[in-house]
Amino acid sequence: MAVSKKVGILGATGTVGQRFILLLADHPVFTIHALGASSRSAGKAYKDAVKWKQSRPIPSPISDLIVRPCHAEEFKECDVVFSGLDADFAGDIEMAFLKADLPVFSNAKNYRREPTVPLIVPTVNASHFDLVHQQRTLHGLSKGFIITNANCSTTGLVVPLKALQDAFGPMSHVLVHTQQAISGAGYPGVPSLDIFDNVVPHIGGEEEKMEFEASKILGGVTSDGKEFSPLTHMVVSATCTRVPVLDGHLESVSVKFVQQPPPSIEEVYAVLDQYTCEAQKLGCYSAPKQAITITKDTDRPQPRLDRDNDKGQTVTVGRVRKCPVLDLKFVLLVHNTVLGAAGSSVLNAEVAVSRGLL
Repeated sequence: MAVSKKVGILGATGTVGQRFILLLADHPVFTIHALGASSRSAGKAYKDAVKWKQSRPIPSPISDLIVRPCHAEEFKECDVVFSGLDADFAGDIEMAFLKADLPVFSNAKNYRREPTVPLIVPTVNASHFDLVHQQRTLHGLSKGFIITNANCSTTGLVVPLKALQDAFGPMSHVLVHTQQAISGAGYPGVPSLDIFDNVVPHIGGEEEKMEFEASKILGGVTSDGKEFSPLTHMVVSATCTRVPVLDGHLESVSVKFVQQPPPSIEEVYAVLDQYTCEAQKLGCYSAPKQAITITKDTDRPQPRLDRDNDKGQTVTVGRVRKCPVLDLKFVLLVHNTVLGAAGSSVLNAEVAVSRGLL
């Protein structure tokens, strides 16, 4: 990945857009060329348009960039576009960029269910990039495409599930309960009087996303190679809650395997620890050293202590034990705004470069 690529960021003033800027500011391959946001921000210097909410300052080369409207013609010089747009606006804008033959890596939900749009967690199913050629053929494009990354909570879930599926065969049932950080709601997010000293036992649409997305990500491709074929033998049941934590989604997971007897705890730990993904093998810049980080401390993982493991690009798994209802249970932690959002898109784009798609 030696040739520099010009990058555009849509929704650049939002939470995910800000994270894109931090991840790309010193990237060896991608150079931020254009920033897009709403009409309220367009025409202003970025530093004047954004309410910066990151712990690190705005990178100096970015501060004075003039924000553009999210129109495809404004980004025609870009080699790749990252979208941090809210789902209320992403659908039409991202489709316009696709029709303008621009590669788009989207964080929004709008196209995740489309049968020819890859839904990729870069440490799980990079093989799904194979359908990019079919998508281009369908839309009559030479270089454009849309790749979506998964919901933040789904992302954490499917990484260990992929390792277990590869090693021990299919799972029939997955139960997951999430405790999700407030940054996942964006800014200004959940009102303080709702979240302080409280847990909110519902996040609109989140459970349905997890239940569908896991099956598509862990599934395959139809026999004609023209669209995706989600798993039909695996049932996922999700309960999603919002908790007063800034960053890091904690998930309690129980699984049942089709093949019996199930693996031992020692076998599971070994498989999770040894799991390696395509992004690692390709030597991608943002790939984690360990796709899954194992902890055997009885009180870990914890959001404050473990969310920044491997710069937020790993999933930390602990408390693996037998489940008296299903077969196996464990706890995982994913950084929801890194691997669970912008970090996935950046790593997906790095994989696309290595595969010759950009």
